[in-house]
Amino acid sequence: MQGNKTSVAHLTSVHSRYDARILLKECRSLAKSKYNVTLVVADGKGDELKDGVLITSVPNQHGRISRLLLSPWQVYKKALEVNADIYHLHDPELLPIGLKLKREGKIVIFDAHEDFPLQLLNKHYANKWVLKLLSFFAQRFEVYACSRLDGIVAATPAIAHKFSSINRNTVSVNNYPVLDEVVSTKARAEVSRSFCYVGGIGIKRGILEAMQALNYCPDDTKLILAGSCTSKDLQLKISQMPEWEQVEYVGYLDRDGVCDVYRRSVAGLVALHPIQNYLEALPVKMFEYMGAGLPVIASNIPLWVDIVEKERCGFCVDPYSPEEIAKAVSFFISNPTEARAMGEKGRKAVLSKYNWGLEEEKLIDFYRKTWS
Repeated sequence: MQGNKTSVAHLTSVHSRYDARILLKECRSLAKSKYNVTLVVADGKGDELKDGVLITSVPNQHGRISRLLLSPWQVYKKALEVNADIYHLHDPELLPIGLKLKREGKIVIFDAHEDFPLQLLNKHYANKWVLKLLSFFAQRFEVYACSRLDGIVAATPAIAHKFSSINRNTVSVNNYPVLDEVVSTKARAEVSRSFCYVGGIGIKRGILEAMQALNYCPDDTKLILAGSCTSKDLQLKISQMPEWEQVEYVGYLDRDGVCDVYRRSVAGLVALHPIQNYLEALPVKMFEYMGAGLPVIASNIPLWVDIVEKERCGFCVDPYSPEEIAKAVSFFISNPTEARAMGEKGRKAVLSKYNWGLEEEKLIDFYRKTWS
């Protein structure tokens, strides 16, 4: 403890020091609530104080094997130096050190960003039988470890439902946008013939279908593409597609740059493929589009359909169908009044319920309950 404040250490061996969920939401909210907060990361970039959070680092390990074998134990040593009252883990590979911290008499919380054993089945670094075996043992160890921790913070209701049978002290803290960072696009161009995709660019994130949809849209339709490709090979591949002429690729942008993209767009696209680890996910980008007043074009994943149809803020499409994506884009281009009305409904929904302010309260209440 430092003074009369409870000290908290968030630990990650994988995520960036500026990770939106870890630093900008959870750590910053805890610091604002008068906790002494330290974030331990594995990037080798030294110490930094940001938004009341002390960020400290261990060396960055290159390669999957080195990261899995060395980074958790380096994080553990740094965690002991910090000597916090509460430790909040953000990666499944940190669960073994979580058990060691428990034996040191610490309060330990695990933050389940996703269903890790299920996610393993979609990896490509081993054949499917090896992945099934890894998934089986990961699931068994997850149950063993998490049942012995002091609580679980889950990123979605579905993940919370899973962990509630493992650990009774489980709470769903959804990854909704921070209201201070939600921007209105009321000042956007009166007429737009561009739709946007903002985020990581990958095959399973629907980049090929998004580009192919341009073939079924009016000739002057453009796709504004903001983000980084998952690989150089993919970036080369899509840049050689004939549809590339209708793509405005702006790369990775800061907040002001993203705001400008939203202002120049008629709709936001989040047509991810329905792979297993997306089926119960709540895509932050969808809520950011909604908060910006953009109608959304989302995958017809049941959870997303429930939200989009309930709020009447866009259309859900078959993400494998460029024609369906194009039909939605064309509707918004041809019907700007309806597009704005849908966008405004989405924005109101974010301002009233799909925002971090409400989730922040749940996180703080969970901490108080766990620490008391």
